[in-house]
Amino acid sequence: MNDTHSPYKSKGGLARLFNALRYSLQGLGAAFKHEAAFRQELAIAVILVPVAFWLGNTLAEQLLLIGAVFFVLIIEILNSALEALADAITLEEHPLIGRAKDLGSAAVMMSILLACLVWLAVILGHTACL
Repeated sequence: MNDTHSPYKSKGGLARLFNALRYSLQGLGAAFKHEAAFRQELAIAVILVPVAFWLGNTLAEQLLLIGAVFFVLIIEILNSALEALADAITLEEHPLIGRAKDLGSAAVMMSILLACLVWLAVILGHTACL
């Protein structure tokens, strides 16, 4: 195993924090620019986050609702990263790359399902109190 450090890894300190923020913002920009699914989910998030403040009776409920929405965005970004990496390796059909893309897609679907269940549970919890 090679114990040498990657020349691309930072040394630490305040510069590392600024670079990490810059890379993160570049990633968000790339997701917005290149990924239609991310833009669609972000549009839904722009609507649902304010609704979460109105719907949630407690701070915990509000954070749960918002967290479920952000979880979908996070999984979508990871799926997009996996797809970009797979496409950089080859654009030809390959069973393992196809499987990797399918698994990423399944993760997005499951995160959306989880978000729907969280929102439904909060909404039904409120209607049960009526």
